[in-house]
Amino acid sequence: MEMALDGLVVLDLTNFLSGPYCAMLLGDMGADVIKVERPDGGDDARRMPPFVEGRGAPFAVWNRNKRSIALDLKAKDDLAVVRRLALRADVLLENFRPGTLDRLGLGWEALQAENPRLIYASISGFGQTGPWATHGGLDMMAQGMSGLMAGNGPPDGEPYRLPIAITDVTAGMYTAIAVLGALQARHRTGRGQRIDQSLLEAGLSLGVYEAAHVLALGTKPERLGQLHRGSAPYRVFRTRDGWITLGASKEKFWRALCGIIGQPALADDPRFASNAQRVKNNAVLIPLLQEYLATQDSAHWLAQFEAVGIPAEPVLSYDEALRHPQAEARGVITEYDDPALGPQRALASPVHLSDTPARIRRRAPDLDEHGAEIRAWLDQG
Repeated sequence: MEMALDGLVVLDLTNFLSGPYCAMLLGDMGADVIKVERPDGGDDARRMPPFVEGRGAPFAVWNRNKRSIALDLKAKDDLAVVRRLALRADVLLENFRPGTLDRLGLGWEALQAENPRLIYASISGFGQTGPWATHGGLDMMAQGMSGLMAGNGPPDGEPYRLPIAITDVTAGMYTAIAVLGALQARHRTGRGQRIDQSLLEAGLSLGVYEAAHVLALGTKPERLGQLHRGSAPYRVFRTRDGWITLGASKEKFWRALCGIIGQPALADDPRFASNAQRVKNNAVLIPLLQEYLATQDSAHWLAQFEAVGIPAEPVLSYDEALRHPQAEARGVITEYDDPALGPQRALASPVHLSDTPARIRRRAPDLDEHGAEIRAWLDQG
């Protein structure tokens, strides 16, 4: 089956999550991803639990559709192999601390001089320039530095880390987008270019409402907990048997909501007469709504809201989300064949292309599983 990135060779020098996630997206679309790993244990994610038959399950999620070769960048002969791979590749991905590959002779300028079509993508905590460039940057540090952590959690509590690797994954996605943009530019110019992506900027880019607040008013955005900065009512509510999300800030939805809960007079209350007024008076509005919504089960409210088009859905745990009929209909879980373990279930690619669909062609590799194969490919060059 034809795939969107057939023929594209990606040299993946990255470790753990941000870079490997980018490489996974490209591999899902058909790129030949050659993953270079340290001989002494390989990618750090290989040792992350839980394990299935000795293989790290997290590593398996974001390292599918790749071939592995073990090379020691401190060994002269292995470094020469990496250099040969870089000169054959269309794309190089790396997430070392800035300056590391320059010292090894694998920096952008050195490789671009010999392979002018190379797209060289660097992912780091804080970028390749600026006073923080040499700081080590993990997802938690980027969440803290980008404002995400300070804005998350109860209004009067400690800052909360989002319990997902949000800046790692977002940086990986942005890098994949940048690679596709650079490939399109290369069709016109014949030349590759440098991509400089940071976890910090990935995190900052997600705070769109907060940035609007700061740039418009010049003041610190307050932490809102479950509230929304520009819409009301728009939050999670407890029902008699669980939790639901409810977004009824649009005027027709607000009026319909007031009727459904048996309080039509609320719609014309001056405190709640417009979305802006409701946002201003959230401290009064939310307890009022919560009192009514707690009197019935989630299914009762969701059926009534759906009947008039008010956006509302149940709050699901991750296992429930994966089993939901909509998730099943969208094919979020797929199967692939593992030569050792047989059919395996996995998260499908989130990329949907009608004519060249993304798919899992191979499981995450064992360390150096394809070393001999890749060396033979180089020698055929």
